Formats: sequence, C-alpha cells, structure tokens
Amino acid sequence: MTAPEVLLVYDKECPACDNYCRVVRIRKDIGTLRLVDAREDSEVMAEITARGLDIDQGMVLKLDGQLYYGADAIHALALISSRSGVLNRLNYWMFRSPRLSAVAYPILRWARNLLLKLLGKRKINNLKQPGNERF
Repeated sequence: MTAPEVLLVYDKECPACDNYCRVVRIRKDIGTLRLVDAREDSEVMAEITARGLDIDQGMVLKLDGQLYYGADAIHALALISSRSGVLNRLNYWMFRSPRLSAVAYPILRWARNLLLKLLGKRKINNLKQPGNERF
C-alpha cells in the first residue's frame, strides 16, 4: 500500500516560497509531499481556480481531498510537518496556532508580492482578473 499524496501548490518563481516549500517536510505517517508549481497547468490548479481561490493570495495544501488555502494551508502544513531539523521545528512552532497563522500569513503574502515586484515577476492571475496581470 502506497502512502497518500499530499499536494502543496505554490508559486515556484517566488524564491522565498520555493525555499520554504523545499525545506518543509511532512511526517512519513501522513504521506508523501508533492510540490506543484502553480504556474503550470495541472488538475489541482484547475480545481483551485474552479473553487475561486486566487493562488496569488495564498498557497494551497491538498490533503485527503480537502483544499486548505492561505493561512489555513500553512497551519495545516505545520500540524502535519516533521519536527526534524531547525527549520521544520520553527515552522511548527510559528504556525501551529490558527491565530498566529492568520496574523503572520498576510505579512508573508505582502513580502512575497513585494519580492515578486522587485524581481519583475508577473502574478499568476489564475482567476483572470483584469488589471491583475502586472504588479
């Protein structure tokens, strides 16, 4: 029997997001974490878009068929994360609380958007909102 696949959908062109997602580890008893670039067409991106979730405003964790978005995603990820390594312990400590996740996530999102703007990267704009193509 194979371990269930847990999907983490994020913007791979954001260096901060990419580094975070590559470092985070989930416990082996939960399943296997698969990173999905939100800039590529995929089944899960179609599902995210169909649900009206703006990937530019939050990463998505798909666990047991359920989508967790933004602060809820980072909180759920902390709860299923491994405690091995300094960064994974720090991730758990920072985001194990739904309240702290809800406060910290908008700050992280703002920093991501600023970083992408400084790097000259375009938004993903999966919901095709007019005027949202550029920063």
